[in-house]
Amino acid sequence: MAYRPTARTEARRAEVRDRIVRAAFELIRRGGYREASVAAVAAGAGVATGTVYRHFPSKAELFAEVFRVASQHEVDAVAEAMAAPASVSDRIALGVETFARRALRGRRLAWALLAEPVDPAVEEERLVFRRAYAEVFASSLREGVLDGSLPPQDPDVTAVALVGAIGEVLTQPHSSDEQALVASLVRFCLRSITEESDVHRHAA
Repeated sequence: MAYRPTARTEARRAEVRDRIVRAAFELIRRGGYREASVAAVAAGAGVATGTVYRHFPSKAELFAEVFRVASQHEVDAVAEAMAAPASVSDRIALGVETFARRALRGRRLAWALLAEPVDPAVEEERLVFRRAYAEVFASSLREGVLDGSLPPQDPDVTAVALVGAIGEVLTQPHSSDEQALVASLVRFCLRSITEESDVHRHAA
């Protein structure tokens, strides 16, 4: 008769897996992927190195899972901020500000999520992460274009451009203080979605 894990066994396995992911996240948050060796993750989770590999056959798979969990948390925070009862432009501003302030509060984690060189498996998750961020902005942009509060534009293209610009700004060194940097970034993003231009002349 084949062995069937009990509910208690499955719960224990899930708890150990969660500890491993949380331990890896803390190491990455503090020092990036380079600091998250399998031995360090195992020590942080209170398990043997072999246990880590039983749950994650490779370090790349572990990092991809950590990235997936951490990035979803960040996307959810921006989406929650943009769910406020406000105009489309104000919601976009809230989203940009939330994105920026969270990244500036956790610069090492922001670098890990946005720009640190990573294994291809993690890079795939990064692309998913960026698309998820873009979709949050695109949803509000579509609403603004439809109700006329924003000038005609392709919401999907604009959203991808916004996320790219925000990520680039937040991963570069700046002399401005945090408040000025966030304000400047919000102004830039609002100008990019609200100012009309002669598209045909510039595209020619």
